[in-house]
Amino acid sequence: MGSLFRSEEVALCQLFLQSESAYTCVSELGELGLVQFRDLNPDVNAFQRKFVNEVRRCDEMERKLRYLEREIRRDAIPMQDTGDNPEAPMPREMIDLEANFEKLENELKEVNSNAEALKRNYLELTELRHILKKTQVFFDEAMYPPNLPPDQAPYFDDDDETINLLTDISLHQLKHIGFVAGVILRERVASFERMLWRACRGNVFLRQAQIEEPLEDPATGEQVYKSVFIIFFQGEQLKLRVKKICEGFRATMYPCPEAPADRREMAMGVKTRLDDLNTVLSQTQDHRHRVLVSAARNLRSWMLKVWKIKAIYHSLNMFNIDTIQNGLIAECWIPVPDLETVQLALRRGTEKSGSLPAILNRLSCVESPPTFHRTNKFTRAFQGLIDSYGVASYREMNPAVYTIITFPFLFAIMFGDLGHGIIMTLFGAWMVWKEKPLSVKKVDSEIWNIFFGGRYIILLMGTFSMYTGIIYNDVFSKSLNLFGSSWHVPFNESTIRDNREIMLDPKQPDQYEGTPYPIGLDPLWQLAANKINFLNSYKMKISIIFGIVHMMFGIILSLWNHRFFNRRLNVLCEFIPQVLFMSCLFVYLTLLVFIKWVNYGAGEDVPLVLTPGCAPSILITFINMVLMKGYEEAKGPNSCSAYMYDGQFYLQRMMVVVAVICVPWMLVAKPYFLYRASKQRAMLGTGGVEGAMEETPSTMPVQPAEDHDMSEILIHQGIHTIEFVLGSVSHTASYLRLWALSLAHAQLSEVLWGMVLRIGLSTAGTTGGFAMYFIFAAWATLTVVILVLMEGLSAFLHTLRLHWVEFQSKFYEGQGYAFVPFSFDSILEANESTVTEAK
Repeated sequence: MGSLFRSEEVALCQLFLQSESAYTCVSELGELGLVQFRDLNPDVNAFQRKFVNEVRRCDEMERKLRYLEREIRRDAIPMQDTGDNPEAPMPREMIDLEANFEKLENELKEVNSNAEALKRNYLELTELRHILKKTQVFFDEAMYPPNLPPDQAPYFDDDDETINLLTDISLHQLKHIGFVAGVILRERVASFERMLWRACRGNVFLRQAQIEEPLEDPATGEQVYKSVFIIFFQGEQLKLRVKKICEGFRATMYPCPEAPADRREMAMGVKTRLDDLNTVLSQTQDHRHRVLVSAARNLRSWMLKVWKIKAIYHSLNMFNIDTIQNGLIAECWIPVPDLETVQLALRRGTEKSGSLPAILNRLSCVESPPTFHRTNKFTRAFQGLIDSYGVASYREMNPAVYTIITFPFLFAIMFGDLGHGIIMTLFGAWMVWKEKPLSVKKVDSEIWNIFFGGRYIILLMGTFSMYTGIIYNDVFSKSLNLFGSSWHVPFNESTIRDNREIMLDPKQPDQYEGTPYPIGLDPLWQLAANKINFLNSYKMKISIIFGIVHMMFGIILSLWNHRFFNRRLNVLCEFIPQVLFMSCLFVYLTLLVFIKWVNYGAGEDVPLVLTPGCAPSILITFINMVLMKGYEEAKGPNSCSAYMYDGQFYLQRMMVVVAVICVPWMLVAKPYFLYRASKQRAMLGTGGVEGAMEETPSTMPVQPAEDHDMSEILIHQGIHTIEFVLGSVSHTASYLRLWALSLAHAQLSEVLWGMVLRIGLSTAGTTGGFAMYFIFAAWATLTVVILVLMEGLSAFLHTLRLHWVEFQSKFYEGQGYAFVPFSFDSILEANESTVTEAK
């Protein structure tokens, strides 16, 4: 848990490995996932490193496995995923894997090529069978034409399919007429026919018939529809022209005998060959299926092994080679609490290889180490929100632990509704309850993965929204009267009907009991005409109060950073003036709110000067305070006073003076002390710019002494001061978004109830019952889509901005870089995600 408040201490270590044990040691470290290797060969090309050949061999094995996977998925064969995580195989096993993959690939390629050749032959014979069948019909029509007048010439009509191709001339009289038969894709028939007619000037005759069943393309496996055609022509020139047109349209031509006996004999031969091919194809497909089923059992295990081997050699390529001692030298970042665990992993690796033990030395470094926060499934999502803004600098305060509470609470202030909070809580609780089965499912939807990754955030946001919904007493724009209202209406029915508005007086005991509602707002406010005015004032004030508390907490966290890093100069010249500036202006503003709430009331025994009518405006009071403008004193004991307490004017003037003094304090003090320290260092010849006033904790990397240009320091401090002074005003106003979104959410919920659900509730009779069914469905759908999803997303983004800008800007630098250990789990997860996206 300590690493959640502040990143863990990370040490730079040097690792000496023997060549025989380097592979096994890195494999053990990959299973452990606690070591981040540094690249000691940044200037060496990736193709010039020592283990580039092994990486290429892994790429080749991965390519072969990808090929097997595609073939398995094409046949819809399920791949077994037992969830096992095999260890990385030894280098000598890599040869066996290569041989096995090579054998499978060659066998599968040979089977595929044979199957494709058989399918192509089968397609040709099938097309030839259809040609012989269809052309026989054409020739039968030509042999027995109808009796036409001898002076009528043969003709061709596209639209009349019943007309004979050859009219009154028998086939034995047309020996000099040639013909070509073949098949063509059905969608090309029309353009093919037009091209023949135009190119041959109408001197050819075309008959075509569709093949009813689809044919399988052996190259792509797709089902295509084709048509049989026969073309009659006269002369060799037309024959050459017709063949060129057929080739241009990729039509397949087949030999077709003229004699009927020859056609029947060929058809019988084709049928016999088709039966034989069916048998051979079935056996080939069975053999292919057996090969793929056998490969599918082990494909995932093989893929994991190859990925691990490849990751190990990638890591070994970052090492330096010690040619003298025949070993490898590596540098790595290791969390200090895990040094002993890493030592044990190295010992296991050397025992597997049977070589000399590895040597691990801790080094001192100038470079800032990576930031490592140890998280679990609950804190991981909150840490991700912080890291999206910027990874924390090494060992600085981590906002994630505080965000666990503040993030859902600020969200709930904007989303306060008990009903909507229940919907969100149920959704989050369902994802948490079904966590294991849902995490096993590899869902490709990015939106679902975002929701599931933030399931604990959603659960907390819904729970906090239920709490604020109870405080607001708001349930789907209605209120709950659990304890009975403290307000009563003593008027009779006629008085209520005759008056459009009736004001209740809290001074009258028969109208107000004098005790507030036990939890949250009184339910009678839901019916009040001035509900919006009351909620405006209430929610605006609590937004400012929570915003100032949130920002002050961020400034206090900066003190912990300064103390940890021994930045006493920052405490004196930044933290103290910032706290004074915020306290004298904005913390005092919140105190005025509480003073007004406590002192002024509408009770029966309240003096006249403390009634609501005499309560001064806090906004006007704060403006006059900044302008140092006073008020006239009250003329009588019962006249209203512009001040809330005695001595308010002088106290406010003093606080404004202190706040003004804090501005040059933040602007000039730190550059002055740095300048003086620089002069002392120049005189003594030792120390750094801040060496005279600051010390470096032992957990931090040793930074060399560095001279800074005073003009740069002045500019930086000026920007920092202006940003804080102006930001304190703008950030305070920014928290008013809590008030604005809360009112907007409540009004949208009320509008949806009044314009949709009230129609069904106000419809009487059987019609109302049927209408209520559909109206409730529409209201529920709009509630979930608009008020829960869209409004929830809006409130989430505004809450994220309040944390990133208003809160974290007070103490969080976010200039670090993440600790990314060499871990097989993360590498395999990234590779599987890549494979899933590629599908």
